[in-house]
Amino acid sequence: MIRGMGHFVIRSPRLLVVFVVSLFVLLACAPAVFALHSVDPHHRVAHSRHPLRRMRSILWYPLFRPSHDSLLRQNEEIDRLALPRIIDDKQLEELKASGELVPFEASDSLKIEPSLDPSRRYARVWARDFVNDLSEVYYARFHAQIQLNSAVRTVKVQKKLRRRNRNAAPADGETASSHLAGITVDLQRRGLSKDEIRFVEYYLFYLRAIGLVEPEEERRHWCFHIMISDRYEDWRQTQTILPSHRPPHPAEEIADTTTASN
Repeated sequence: MIRGMGHFVIRSPRLLVVFVVSLFVLLACAPAVFALHSVDPHHRVAHSRHPLRRMRSILWYPLFRPSHDSLLRQNEEIDRLALPRIIDDKQLEELKASGELVPFEASDSLKIEPSLDPSRRYARVWARDFVNDLSEVYYARFHAQIQLNSAVRTVKVQKKLRRRNRNAAPADGETASSHLAGITVDLQRRGLSKDEIRFVEYYLFYLRAIGLVEPEEERRHWCFHIMISDRYEDWRQTQTILPSHRPPHPAEEIADTTTASN
């Protein structure tokens, strides 16, 4: 009788040989067996990031979240105005020469991103006026400049941008970038305080409610992407007070009522 480890007992030499051979085969095949259950380290790293990605998605809750429908509305406005999508620099310069595109000028209230190509610091008149109006009320409130990051683009520029940034809008089709028509700007959002962000959001909320702008808050570049309708120009001529103050919060209304009653 031959005793093995633990409680196993091998009573026959023949069975011992079978046991030893089987054990040898098992050990020889072990690497291949375990390989079937190995984990790709790259896959493991990617999977471990999912909870963080989901958490960032939860924390990112802008008032104007980018959407497919928003891109459609922006392009519908361009079609309504029968504006061309600017193909190249030649067409861009022609629109500048005709006065259809006007330049942005830096001021006490408006800063222009230094890396923005001077040839693309242009927009339609009403888009330029919108930025100037917003920058002035922003400066009056915070004594700080608002920054212009992007304005008109050509199809050529948009295609180049899309190669670097997969989230960028396409250069053609029903969801093409509205920058191509010169009616859209990107204003800096990164670095603003919560109060400053809310101020701009409330300003845009009012104008969007009356159909004058179509805003989005882009996450990748942390900016306010804003398409401005030509109706803004007619509207601003009738205004003596711009929408620089946010609507009262319900809690504040209750507090005001309580104070008045006392």
